[in-house]
Amino acid sequence: QGLCVGKLARVALPPATRDPKMALKRGATKPEAHAKIALKKGDMKPKAKAKVALKKGEIKPKAKAKVQASAGAQEQKKPKRVIGFEEARAATTMTLEQWREHQVGMSEEWPQPEYMAIAMPGRSQTAYRDETYEIITRWTAETKIAYRPHAKAPGSKSHVRYEKYSRATTVGQALKLGSWPADWCWDYERGFIKVLGPVRDEPLDISKVTDDSQLTDVDTAIYRWYRRELARNLGLRLEDLVVGKGSGESLIMRAHRLVAQREAKKALDSARKAKRKVKEDDVLKVLQAWAFARNPNRQNVMPKGQEWVWSDTLGLIRDRVGDIHITLPTKTYPEVAQLFNQYLLDRLPQGLESFKWTSLNVNCNYAAKLHRDGNNFGPSFIKAFGDFTGGRLKYWPEDDRQVDKLDKLKESQAVEIDLKNNLALFSGNCAHAVGNFTGERYSIVYFTVGCYALAPKECKDALQAMGMQVPSPNEDPFKFLRRPQGYGSRGRTPEKGKSGKPTYQAFPCAVLDQGHGAKHHRVVKANALAAKLVKGKSAKAEKAGGKR
Repeated sequence: QGLCVGKLARVALPPATRDPKMALKRGATKPEAHAKIALKKGDMKPKAKAKVALKKGEIKPKAKAKVQASAGAQEQKKPKRVIGFEEARAATTMTLEQWREHQVGMSEEWPQPEYMAIAMPGRSQTAYRDETYEIITRWTAETKIAYRPHAKAPGSKSHVRYEKYSRATTVGQALKLGSWPADWCWDYERGFIKVLGPVRDEPLDISKVTDDSQLTDVDTAIYRWYRRELARNLGLRLEDLVVGKGSGESLIMRAHRLVAQREAKKALDSARKAKRKVKEDDVLKVLQAWAFARNPNRQNVMPKGQEWVWSDTLGLIRDRVGDIHITLPTKTYPEVAQLFNQYLLDRLPQGLESFKWTSLNVNCNYAAKLHRDGNNFGPSFIKAFGDFTGGRLKYWPEDDRQVDKLDKLKESQAVEIDLKNNLALFSGNCAHAVGNFTGERYSIVYFTVGCYALAPKECKDALQAMGMQVPSPNEDPFKFLRRPQGYGSRGRTPEKGKSGKPTYQAFPCAVLDQGHGAKHHRVVKANALAAKLVKGKSAKAEKAGGKR
């Protein structure tokens, strides 16, 4: 009540005792009274003061005429002049009627790209389509192009500019004649440009350019423009979109991984505050944002006819020269690995809380062919994410690697596991494959590299900080799954082992998703440890998906 006394007292005052100044300040007076008070106080601007005086008849005839003339001039709007409009009209050599005649049949001869037929309501005209970015960023100075003649209406600056740069026959010439990447996007989406080639297979990767003098003006213009576009479209800081030499990341890869890192941090913070488990949707959102590397090194999993797969390894690896270290993407985007780890920590089934792992294999949209992992220690957990059908794990649980050729294994000896609705524990050292699928499918494999015991202590500490449970040097690889017994010379499936341990396990996600998450829900500072690792050791050039 004490806080409201002043307000109540002021409202309760009788009208006769109200202070005009207070009423004026509160806007409680009528407009005429407001003007009268302001005029009396001298708080009114000269022109407004003259208008009031004119209305009251307190002004001399000559002054009255002057005030009326001034007021009339203010009411009459001054026409705006479009900068460059007159110059554009003067530079136009074609009449509007001639231009309209020229447009007959042009839309059929110069059609828009097919993807432009898909309506995108609410999208700005300068918010270009993803397909357009994919095309424009592959152009070079030598890319041959053809412009639609007289595509833009006369009488505008854009017409004058277009008439000048549309004479170009290559992208390099178009740049010199005054057009820019934003012009190319606009013109291409409207069917004003035909691309005759050649173009790059992929956008220019600045990180692989060792000599900047090799870059053309077109290369530089596209790179700088696309960097600004990515920052604007994805809500990133321009200074964060810096690609280092030898980093193995292209500009677009860097941008999307920064978005994945941002989304992972949001999901972790949300789960922590709500004291809940990391949701499957949280993981899927980060997987969809993540830019996967083209990995040509996983020859054992590549479907027939493919030369690479979308696959990244986070955590510990041993590269092809024998060095054991944490992969660069793990150190650069630690919250991504942390989110994936927390998802498993929140769902470790009863009796498997002490499951250990050092690495994550993250895959996108490929069905791995029948293969065995070469150097895994102990079992692995695997889970698939996304909107897809099919894609089951086909697994030979008793494969002891004595059958030298995988195609000799019988289909009847395999089991199939639904990874969309189950978290599965299996041995990657046994034969396994992924069935065909339709839709968008991601998967994460949690495993331990065979050389984990030789890893430096600082690497193990960083892995622990990101949520991985690193095994001890004397860990039992058959703690949770028994040793496979083989299928015998006649392909006979053996009986269950005497140990009573299973050869694999599948846990329904509907059950694992219940509850509040791991009691030890970790509040970790992965960034600090990862940054320390990056500074403490010079970043070595890595090939994605080295030997496990």
